[in-house]
Amino acid sequence: MVGQFHVVVVGGGFAGLTTALALAHKRSSVSVVLVEPQEHFLFTPLLYELLSGELQTWQVAPKLDHLLAGRGVAWLQDRVTSINRQTRCLTTSSGRNLSFDRLVLACGGVLQSFGVPGVTDHAIGFRTMADLRCLRHLVHRLQTRPQPLQRLAVVGAGASGVELACKLADLLAGKAFIELIEQGDKILAGSREFNRQQALAALQQRDVSLRCRSRVQGVAADHLTLLVQGQTETLPCAGVIWTAGLAVAPPPLLPSAPTDSQGRLICQADLRLAGEEAVFAAGDVAAVPDNRNQQPLPATAQVAIQQAPVLAHNVLASLDGEPLQDFRWNDLGEMLSLGRGQATITAKGLTMAGPTAAKLREAVYLVRMPGAGHRLAAAVGWLGEHLRP
Repeated sequence: MVGQFHVVVVGGGFAGLTTALALAHKRSSVSVVLVEPQEHFLFTPLLYELLSGELQTWQVAPKLDHLLAGRGVAWLQDRVTSINRQTRCLTTSSGRNLSFDRLVLACGGVLQSFGVPGVTDHAIGFRTMADLRCLRHLVHRLQTRPQPLQRLAVVGAGASGVELACKLADLLAGKAFIELIEQGDKILAGSREFNRQQALAALQQRDVSLRCRSRVQGVAADHLTLLVQGQTETLPCAGVIWTAGLAVAPPPLLPSAPTDSQGRLICQADLRLAGEEAVFAAGDVAAVPDNRNQQPLPATAQVAIQQAPVLAHNVLASLDGEPLQDFRWNDLGEMLSLGRGQATITAKGLTMAGPTAAKLREAVYLVRMPGAGHRLAAAVGWLGEHLRP
């Protein structure tokens, strides 16, 4: 019977959107509601190519109503403010109350300030379309109204910071200095050595200044305050892009659910919250054990992409009273964008860098976009660009 079971998915990122689409496709007797305040789905690994103009908005950030049209998923453009696990009901910021038989939490992450003064007021993140618009405006201002010794600071030398520093250096083409600031002793601390060396070379080729062992003490409108070897230093800058960390902010749950040291919801291997029957989680918000060492999996797009089909299967299996599958992560490797038309890849014995790696990286990600129709259109559009004389 149509509408017999009600599944609510909170969060329209890759894990949430793909799970919602899979649920509606597999079972017409399940009504699926997706709660997501933003109007665009945003595939964040390709946000750098959207900034540089190598890919277009419709490819990387299609509108949710286009993706969901005729797919059997109801989209509620709203934000969840509380969840009662006992009554199986959630409340949204507009005052709606939604009952659920199963709930999927895939709300993603937000900028992590680590309590550093001024980050929220003066720094730009790089997670949303609003962040992208702010950064584009800043780049345009630096390009068209150059000032002597103008500088951009990118805080955090993980994958996001390194990729962004390379793209910004290419976009600004010497019209501003790029400073990449890292409190640790090296860039890409968790990455493969080949990719780290390729990234170091890319940064050097673009004259990006790398400042390791530098801790940000404060962010102001026109400068950063750094602590370097016990000494305070003021670094003037025209803008600060903050990629130093990701915080998770799941809606308040009643009763509360166990979280790890990063605030992520502790999950079982089958993606249910610890001790729960009706609530599942995936993506950045979920601390799921790695099947190889039982340590929490990293909060990456690759993990979320692989979780979605298992999550959809387990939600339906739980409704049917059938056994659930444990999620087993298959580490497919690592791909990094290193400037316009450049990338590095380490994957399953393959190591490559340069323009071919950049094309392969874009193609791999585009064919993983949610929605078969959009996947095809995005891939065909990309192929047409690359075959154009």
